[in-house]
Amino acid sequence: MRKRPPCPTVYQIVVRGELSQRFRPAFEGMTLVPDDGRTLITGPVVDQAHLHGLLDRVGDLGLELVSVNPTLEGTPSPPPGR
Repeated sequence: MRKRPPCPTVYQIVVRGELSQRFRPAFEGMTLVPDDGRTLITGPVVDQAHLHGLLDRVGDLGLELVSVNPTLEGTPSPPPGR
Protein backbone atom coordinates (compact mmCIF):
# COMPACT_ATOMS: atom_id res chain seq x y z
CA MET A 1 0.00 0.00 0.00
CA ARG A 2 1.37 3.41 -1.02
CA LYS A 3 1.32 6.25 1.46
CA ARG A 4 -0.21 9.47 0.24
CA PRO A 5 1.85 12.60 0.88
CA PRO A 6 0.50 14.57 3.82
CA CYS A 7 -1.87 17.41 3.02
CA PRO A 8 -0.36 20.78 3.82
CA THR A 9 -1.72 22.67 6.80
CA VAL A 10 -2.44 26.35 6.27
CA TYR A 11 -0.60 28.47 8.85
CA GLN A 12 -0.82 32.11 9.74
CA ILE A 13 2.43 33.67 10.90
CA VAL A 14 2.07 37.15 12.36
CA VAL A 15 5.03 39.55 12.52
CA ARG A 16 5.25 43.06 13.90
CA GLY A 17 5.36 45.79 11.27
CA GLU A 18 3.61 46.22 7.95
CA LEU A 19 5.83 44.50 5.38
CA SER A 20 5.91 45.72 1.80
CA GLN A 21 5.48 43.35 -1.11
CA ARG A 22 9.27 43.29 -1.59
CA PHE A 23 9.25 40.61 1.13
CA ARG A 24 6.97 38.39 -1.01
CA PRO A 25 9.88 36.38 -2.59
CA ALA A 26 11.17 35.52 0.90
CA PHE A 27 7.84 33.83 1.64
CA GLU A 28 7.11 32.22 -1.72
CA GLY A 29 3.69 30.58 -1.85
CA MET A 30 2.43 32.61 1.10
CA THR A 31 0.13 35.63 1.15
CA LEU A 32 1.33 38.78 2.92
CA VAL A 33 -1.39 41.07 4.28
CA PRO A 34 -0.40 44.20 6.23
CA ASP A 35 -2.91 44.82 9.04
CA ASP A 36 -2.80 47.50 11.74
CA GLY A 37 0.93 47.48 12.47
CA ARG A 38 1.37 43.78 11.76
CA THR A 39 1.67 41.55 8.74
CA LEU A 40 -0.22 38.28 8.36
CA ILE A 41 1.79 35.71 6.41
CA THR A 42 -0.62 32.95 5.45
CA GLY A 43 -0.23 29.85 3.32
CA PRO A 44 0.25 26.09 3.08
CA VAL A 45 3.00 24.44 5.13
CA VAL A 46 3.79 20.88 4.05
CA ASP A 47 5.63 19.67 7.17
CA GLN A 48 7.50 20.70 10.31
CA ALA A 49 10.75 21.25 8.41
CA HIS A 50 8.96 23.72 6.11
CA LEU A 51 7.47 25.55 9.11
CA HIS A 52 10.88 25.76 10.81
CA GLY A 53 12.37 27.09 7.57
CA LEU A 54 9.76 29.86 7.44
CA LEU A 55 10.38 30.75 11.08
CA ASP A 56 14.15 30.79 10.46
CA ARG A 57 13.51 33.20 7.56
CA VAL A 58 11.50 35.48 9.87
CA GLY A 59 14.50 35.56 12.22
CA ASP A 60 17.05 35.97 9.43
CA LEU A 61 15.14 39.02 8.18
CA GLY A 62 15.18 40.52 11.68
CA LEU A 63 11.39 40.45 11.96
CA GLU A 64 9.65 40.27 15.33
CA LEU A 65 7.47 37.16 15.54
CA VAL A 66 4.08 37.77 17.18
CA SER A 67 2.36 34.41 16.69
CA VAL A 68 2.18 31.19 14.66
CA ASN A 69 -1.16 29.41 14.29
CA PRO A 70 -2.63 26.71 12.08
CA THR A 71 -5.89 27.84 10.50
CA LEU A 72 -9.10 25.92 9.89
CA GLU A 73 -9.43 24.69 6.30
CA GLY A 74 -7.41 27.57 4.89
CA THR A 75 -9.53 30.27 6.54
CA PRO A 76 -7.22 32.92 8.04
CA SER A 77 -7.84 33.51 11.71
CA PRO A 78 -8.02 37.08 13.07
CA PRO A 79 -4.73 38.51 14.32
CA PRO A 80 -4.03 38.10 18.04
CA GLY A 81 -5.33 40.81 20.32
CA ARG A 82 -8.51 41.46 18.35
